[in-house]
Amino acid sequence: MYHYLLALHLIAVVCWFAGLFYLPRLFVYHAMTTDPNTAKTFCTMEYKLNYYIMHPSMAVTLITGYALYYGFPHDFGYWIHIKLILVWLLVLYQIACGYYLRKFRNNSNTRSHRFFRLFNEVPTVFLIVIVLLAVVKPF
Repeated sequence: MYHYLLALHLIAVVCWFAGLFYLPRLFVYHAMTTDPNTAKTFCTMEYKLNYYIMHPSMAVTLITGYALYYGFPHDFGYWIHIKLILVWLLVLYQIACGYYLRKFRNNSNTRSHRFFRLFNEVPTVFLIVIVLLAVVKPF
Protein backbone atom coordinates (compact mmCIF):
# COMPACT_ATOMS: atom_id res chain seq x y z
CA MET A 1 0.00 0.00 0.00
CA TYR A 2 2.84 2.38 0.87
CA HIS A 3 4.35 2.20 -2.61
CA TYR A 4 1.05 2.93 -4.34
CA LEU A 5 0.48 5.92 -2.08
CA LEU A 6 4.02 7.15 -2.70
CA ALA A 7 3.53 6.75 -6.46
CA LEU A 8 0.27 8.73 -6.31
CA HIS A 9 2.03 11.39 -4.25
CA LEU A 10 4.85 11.73 -6.78
CA ILE A 11 2.42 11.89 -9.71
CA ALA A 12 0.48 14.65 -7.95
CA VAL A 13 3.70 16.54 -7.17
CA VAL A 14 4.75 16.41 -10.84
CA CYS A 15 1.33 17.69 -11.95
CA TRP A 16 1.34 20.44 -9.33
CA PHE A 17 4.81 21.61 -10.30
CA ALA A 18 3.88 21.57 -13.98
CA GLY A 19 1.21 24.12 -13.12
CA LEU A 20 3.51 26.08 -10.80
CA PHE A 21 5.99 26.38 -13.66
CA TYR A 22 3.48 27.17 -16.40
CA LEU A 23 1.00 29.58 -14.80
CA PRO A 24 3.56 32.30 -14.00
CA ARG A 25 4.97 31.85 -17.52
CA LEU A 26 1.48 32.58 -18.84
CA PHE A 27 1.48 35.68 -16.63
CA VAL A 28 4.68 36.83 -18.37
CA TYR A 29 3.04 36.68 -21.78
CA HIS A 30 -0.24 38.04 -20.47
CA ALA A 31 1.55 41.07 -19.01
CA MET A 32 3.17 41.69 -22.40
CA THR A 33 -0.01 41.60 -24.48
CA THR A 34 -2.00 44.67 -25.44
CA ASP A 35 -4.63 42.85 -27.52
CA PRO A 36 -7.92 42.38 -25.59
CA ASN A 37 -8.76 39.13 -27.39
CA THR A 38 -5.37 37.65 -26.57
CA ALA A 39 -5.73 38.81 -22.95
CA LYS A 40 -9.12 37.08 -22.77
CA THR A 41 -7.57 33.86 -24.10
CA PHE A 42 -4.83 34.09 -21.46
CA CYS A 43 -7.48 34.57 -18.75
CA THR A 44 -9.23 31.39 -19.86
CA MET A 45 -5.99 29.41 -19.99
CA GLU A 46 -4.86 30.69 -16.59
CA TYR A 47 -8.21 29.96 -14.97
CA LYS A 48 -8.41 26.40 -16.29
CA LEU A 49 -4.80 25.63 -15.37
CA ASN A 50 -5.24 26.98 -11.86
CA TYR A 51 -8.60 25.44 -11.02
CA TYR A 52 -8.62 22.23 -13.08
CA ILE A 53 -5.01 21.12 -12.70
CA MET A 54 -3.16 23.01 -9.97
CA HIS A 55 -5.77 22.96 -7.20
CA PRO A 56 -6.63 19.25 -7.53
CA SER A 57 -2.99 18.19 -7.83
CA MET A 58 -2.03 20.35 -4.85
CA ALA A 59 -4.84 18.78 -2.83
CA VAL A 60 -3.76 15.24 -3.76
CA THR A 61 -0.12 16.14 -3.00
CA LEU A 62 -1.01 17.45 0.46
CA ILE A 63 -3.40 14.60 1.31
CA THR A 64 -1.04 11.84 0.19
CA GLY A 65 1.91 13.60 1.82
CA TYR A 66 -0.04 13.76 5.07
CA ALA A 67 -0.93 10.07 4.77
CA LEU A 68 2.68 9.13 4.08
CA TYR A 69 3.95 11.20 7.01
CA TYR A 70 1.42 10.04 9.61
CA GLY A 71 0.29 6.69 8.22
CA PHE A 72 3.61 4.91 7.91
CA PRO A 73 6.24 4.94 10.66
CA HIS A 74 9.57 6.33 9.53
CA ASP A 75 12.61 7.69 11.23
CA PHE A 76 12.52 11.18 9.74
CA GLY A 77 15.34 13.56 10.46
CA TYR A 78 15.16 17.31 10.77
CA TRP A 79 15.18 17.64 6.99
CA ILE A 80 11.48 16.74 6.87
CA HIS A 81 10.59 19.87 8.86
CA ILE A 82 12.38 22.10 6.38
CA LYS A 83 10.71 20.25 3.51
CA LEU A 84 7.27 20.72 5.08
CA ILE A 85 7.90 24.44 5.58
CA LEU A 86 8.88 24.73 1.92
CA VAL A 87 5.74 22.86 0.86
CA TRP A 88 3.58 25.27 2.84
CA LEU A 89 5.45 28.19 1.27
CA LEU A 90 4.56 26.67 -2.11
CA VAL A 91 0.92 26.66 -1.04
CA LEU A 92 1.29 30.38 -0.29
CA TYR A 93 2.95 30.80 -3.69
CA GLN A 94 -0.06 29.18 -5.33
CA ILE A 95 -2.34 31.53 -3.40
CA ALA A 96 -0.26 34.42 -4.75
CA CYS A 97 -0.73 32.99 -8.25
CA GLY A 98 -4.48 33.05 -7.65
CA TYR A 99 -4.21 36.68 -6.57
CA TYR A 100 -2.44 37.65 -9.79
CA LEU A 101 -4.89 35.57 -11.81
CA ARG A 102 -7.73 37.65 -10.37
CA LYS A 103 -5.81 40.85 -11.07
CA PHE A 104 -5.50 39.87 -14.73
CA ARG A 105 -9.17 38.85 -14.94
CA ASN A 106 -10.20 42.24 -13.53
CA ASN A 107 -7.80 44.12 -15.83
CA SER A 108 -6.11 45.57 -12.76
CA ASN A 109 -2.65 44.01 -13.01
CA THR A 110 0.11 46.55 -12.44
CA ARG A 111 3.07 44.14 -12.53
CA SER A 112 5.39 44.00 -15.52
CA HIS A 113 6.46 40.95 -17.47
CA ARG A 114 9.89 41.36 -15.85
CA PHE A 115 8.33 40.89 -12.42
CA PHE A 116 6.61 37.72 -13.57
CA ARG A 117 9.86 36.42 -15.10
CA LEU A 118 11.43 36.56 -11.63
CA PHE A 119 8.25 35.32 -9.97
CA ASN A 120 8.36 32.35 -12.34
CA GLU A 121 11.71 31.18 -10.93
CA VAL A 122 10.48 30.68 -7.36
CA PRO A 123 9.10 27.14 -7.78
CA THR A 124 12.31 26.03 -9.51
CA VAL A 125 14.37 26.95 -6.47
CA PHE A 126 11.86 25.25 -4.17
CA LEU A 127 11.84 22.09 -6.27
CA ILE A 128 15.64 21.82 -6.21
CA VAL A 129 15.82 22.25 -2.43
CA ILE A 130 12.87 19.91 -1.73
CA VAL A 131 14.24 17.13 -3.93
CA LEU A 132 17.71 17.47 -2.40
CA LEU A 133 16.24 17.29 1.09
CA ALA A 134 14.07 14.27 0.28
CA VAL A 135 16.79 12.31 -1.51
CA VAL A 136 19.96 13.28 0.40
CA LYS A 137 18.30 13.64 3.85
CA PRO A 138 21.23 15.76 5.05
CA PHE A 139 20.27 15.90 8.74
